[in-house]
Amino acid sequence: MISAHAKESVEHIFFRAIRSRLTMEASDVCEIVPADAHGAHSLSDGNLVILTISGIAFRLLLILQYDEDERTQSYFLREESERPFLEVFLEICNLCCGAVNQELLQYFPDLGMSTPYVLSARCRPYLEALKPEFLASYSVSINDAVRLGATICMCAHAPIDFVAEASALEDTSGELELF
Repeated sequence: MISAHAKESVEHIFFRAIRSRLTMEASDVCEIVPADAHGAHSLSDGNLVILTISGIAFRLLLILQYDEDERTQSYFLREESERPFLEVFLEICNLCCGAVNQELLQYFPDLGMSTPYVLSARCRPYLEALKPEFLASYSVSINDAVRLGATICMCAHAPIDFVAEASALEDTSGELELF
């Protein structure tokens, strides 16, 4: 019930949000590649941040897997020495989900976002129990140092077919646009 165009559009919108919200500097290099066939992200157990966007026609889970190692903490905390890593990281993840939600609102007017929550990465195999029509996993690398996993899990309650505008799909990665 989810067309190939819709899957591609959701994927590109998610990638755009990752590149614009999870990178801390415009000059940071963010690479996103498909995870291996078993959905492994080359991370240790780690945790999952679950972000949900729901509408009348679908439920979309955006899942970010992370290890709370020193490189990840120092990258996302930067000068934030007062707040704990998880608080800062959840806020950044929520901004990423908000960017996806904002893009999708152009095609689906009644969407809602949940508060992000954290689960053990051992819960990841249970995504299949949701019977998603679109399930895809990716490995994300920022500056070739920070490693994250990213998963799209989309369950449809009605046929979904849309094509995101080309301007929304372009990766401008910090380019300055002149008018």
